[in-house]
Parts: sequence; structure tokens; C-alpha cells
Amino acid sequence: MLRIGLTGGIGAGKSTVSSMFASYGALVIDSDLLAREVVEPGTPGLLALVEAFGDGILAADGSLNRPALAAVAFADETKRRTLNGIVHPLIAQRRAELIATANPAGVVVEDIPLLVENGLAPLFPMVVVVHADVEDRVARLMTHRGFTEQDARARIAAQATDEQRRAVADVWLDNSSSPDELTEKASLLWFDRVAPFAVNLAERRAATVDPVVVPPNPEWPAQADRIIARLRAACGQHARKVEHVGPTTIPGRAAEDLIHIDLHVGSPAAIDTVAEPLLAVGYPRVVPGLHASADPGRPTHVRLLAS
Repeated sequence: MLRIGLTGGIGAGKSTVSSMFASYGALVIDSDLLAREVVEPGTPGLLALVEAFGDGILAADGSLNRPALAAVAFADETKRRTLNGIVHPLIAQRRAELIATANPAGVVVEDIPLLVENGLAPLFPMVVVVHADVEDRVARLMTHRGFTEQDARARIAAQATDEQRRAVADVWLDNSSSPDELTEKASLLWFDRVAPFAVNLAERRAATVDPVVVPPNPEWPAQADRIIARLRAACGQHARKVEHVGPTTIPGRAAEDLIHIDLHVGSPAAIDTVAEPLLAVGYPRVVPGLHASADPGRPTHVRLLAS
């Protein structure tokens, strides 16, 4: 299956994109919803929180009083780690349960507001960032969620910067216009790139592309960096050295729009060992020692070297 990491700042419009993808058959996993689900009344998660922080974090009806929990748990770093140690494993377990029910040939979209902040981008074959200008986001938060301007700006300032999100974004969806325009962009993305990517992964084949020589693209180094991060995350200790090679490394030079990566895995046996992990992050095997991207939007060759 194709797993997509979906993120963006508060008020950017992620829900519009996730809803569009869901309408096309994707399984959408909302991290914020999971965080609430695992601490509902009667759950082991809520019991563990009460044991850790006391009955004062409960509302009169026995549900979690989130402001009360925040006041206690964020008082110092030790308590914050305790909170995360309880909730994060439960969220991960529930996420795994949901993914296990997904169509093996389908698409799973994980809506993760703090994907960038938590360093999760390399775990996904594709990261989609929904962006909107700060002033647009402030206005939306005030109009649709009842935030004060001060609260809206504080929430935005506490999250990742646009530059940090751009660094991990395979797809940048600008939502500074109308919801209809964002919906159209999401639809085009699905049919032009996401759906073919998922089919290619299910059939364990690289995308069929015919790279042509194009003018120098200043984005090639950043694109290569994202690929390298994925390969390192997928291969772990087997990734002895990963480097961007070939014509797209030369500034100012026209080249085929094809990223070449050399992945040194240490031994001939490791070439087979990393085949499945590479498939999971979007790079099926073409022939022994060569993998290529299943994503039609980013042609890539990954050469495995036993060195």
C-alpha cells in the first residue's frame, strides 16, 4: 500500500485534502482523533493518565479534562515525557491496527499535524504539505474556530516554519485561494500521481517514465535530500553511505529529470535484505542491484553497491 504523510500548519486546510482523498477510497488516519480515542472514558489510556496525574484531570462526567491535564502535564519536562510515554504508544498501536485493515493495494493517508516537528517525514513514500499564508490562517481560525487573534498567532508560531515544511514536502498544495481551488488541486494530485503510485507499488514495479533533458532545476538537491532521508530510514544500519550522483548534482547544468542515488549497503547479502524496506518507501526492485521510484512524479534510480 501507499502511505502518505499529510501535514500543514493549523488552519491551512488539511481536512479539505484528506476528505477529498477519502472520497476516492483512501483510508484516512487522523492523529488528533486517535489521540482523543485512546483516552476516552473506560480506556486503559485514561486509567493510566489518572494513575500518573491524579483524579484532578477528570471532568465531572468522568471524561478527560484536557485543560486540566495540560496544566499538570506540561508543568515540567519530566511530566511531559510521562504523558507522551503513555499516549504515544497507544496512538501507535491504534494506528497499526487501522493500517492492518487497509486494502494492501490502496492508499493510507496519515493526517499528522506535527509530522515535521516529530521528524516523521522520511517514514513516508510521499509527504503532502498543505500551505496557506499566515494572515489567511489567522482569519480562518478566528472565523471558524473562535480563536482570538492572539491565540491564533501563538498557535501558528509554536509550529514548524514554512521553510521546515518545504524541506520535507514532495507535494506543496497552496491553499491561499478558495476551497474549490484546493479541492481541484487535490483531485488532480490524486489522479495524476497518487493513484498511479499506489498501483505501481501494489504491482511492485517502477513508474513508467521517459525522462527528457530539461533546464537546470534548483530543486534537484532538495529532492535528492528527501530521497536520501527515506533510504536511510528504510535501510537503517545497512545504509553505510547514501549519495546523490549524476548530472543533477551539477549546478546550472541541463540534465534528464532523473535523480540518481548510490546506496552503499556493505555486503552482497544486504542487497537482498533491503529490497522489501525499499519497496515500502516507494522503490521497487527493477533488477538485482537497481531500484527505481514507483512515483511517476519523481523519477529516481537507486543503485545498490556492496561496499
